[in-house]
Amino acid sequence: MSRLFQDVQQELISNPKVWLITGVAGFIGSNLLEFLLNLNQRVIGVDNFKTGKSQHFEEIRSRLTATKWHNFTFYQGDIRSLDLCRDVCLGVDYVLHHAALCSVPDSMRDLMAYHSVNVTGFLNMLLAARDHAVSSFTYAATSAVYGDHHVLPFGEEKTGKPLSMYAATKCVNEMYADFFARTYGFKTIGLRYFNVFGQRQSVDGAYSAVIPQWISALLQGNTLYVYGDGETTRDFCPIDNVIQANILAATAPDDKKNEIYNIATGVNMSLNQLLNVLRQALEKQDIPYSGVPVYCDFRTGDIKYSAADISKAIRMLGYQPSIGIREGIDKAMPWYIKQNKDMKHVEPA
Repeated sequence: MSRLFQDVQQELISNPKVWLITGVAGFIGSNLLEFLLNLNQRVIGVDNFKTGKSQHFEEIRSRLTATKWHNFTFYQGDIRSLDLCRDVCLGVDYVLHHAALCSVPDSMRDLMAYHSVNVTGFLNMLLAARDHAVSSFTYAATSAVYGDHHVLPFGEEKTGKPLSMYAATKCVNEMYADFFARTYGFKTIGLRYFNVFGQRQSVDGAYSAVIPQWISALLQGNTLYVYGDGETTRDFCPIDNVIQANILAATAPDDKKNEIYNIATGVNMSLNQLLNVLRQALEKQDIPYSGVPVYCDFRTGDIKYSAADISKAIRMLGYQPSIGIREGIDKAMPWYIKQNKDMKHVEPA
């Protein structure tokens, strides 16, 4: 953990702020919620439960004191309502915007839904936050914007053409944020996440991320499907690093804002290597897996090779990845096992 991150946490404990988290019942949003409540911050959250889960709140509440939990105010609603966005931004210091539809395959089938949530909803939040003079607006961007760009590692200054509707909507987010900065002087930071994983990540559903999807297959003895030849690479980033990046971004000085930052570990890994890491983590839990993966056609819309240059976030935000992929997998594995415990042994359709 960086010294700056420790100092920021101490300052927030001494001088609590009001935070708004959109998508608060989701994977990243719920982890941010728990972290901020543990720092005695006041948190306002909004979610429509399209992909978020109310049981995440129950889990967090069971781990907090009543005083800390009472610092949380929840609004069930949709960011496609501008009135709702204006209501939840009132009196807020920092916005952490994570409400979005995020499945690459699903985005290729339902273009209008992805546009309405990821673009119109994003614009609603920008307007509401600007009109209420929010101090800063940190939003979830994505490594998917690198698209067909092939020069590794990916630096923030150059992207490619988007390969999915999901990526296209996120490119629009970055353009809108830049427009608001230049036109209205509104402070934003975009965090381009690279394959985040950890507790509360969905382990079910056809479009869950590769790590929870594979862990479920390994635990249940189901067939494990690999799209492509397994040499596709990703920079898998534990959730702890994403939490750190959000707090540092929101509280950063103004001269560090109106920027885009890659958030990852800076170390990429092939899918074949990932499979070995998952097997080793399960073996530590006395859960062996002897199955053979099935290799399928590469999925439309996916980036084949991905690696992040995180030097800008390190230099300007003081970001320091505190946990690598192997440690992150070991830390998250008990949670994944618990979530899979009662799932039926069913082969995917």
